[in-house]
Amino acid sequence: MHNYLLQYRFNDEPRTHLFELKQPQLAEHEAAMHLLELHLGDAENGLVMPTADSTPQEIIAQAERVAITRIEIITPIDN
Repeated sequence: MHNYLLQYRFNDEPRTHLFELKQPQLAEHEAAMHLLELHLGDAENGLVMPTADSTPQEIIAQAERVAITRIEIITPIDN
């Protein structure tokens, strides 16, 4: 497992979150998807989440529309 510390802004407030993932690398759009699931995964309106065929740019744009911005992936911290 790999630990990824993400620094980002949600509703313009600085936040951090640590994800433990199997994948050895994490791209920005993948980090954005994890943050969307974290903050909005339980939302009743499924239209908030990107579709399965969304491009990386569309995923990042959707995150920005719901106020998830300035995503920084801190170097993975491996167990």
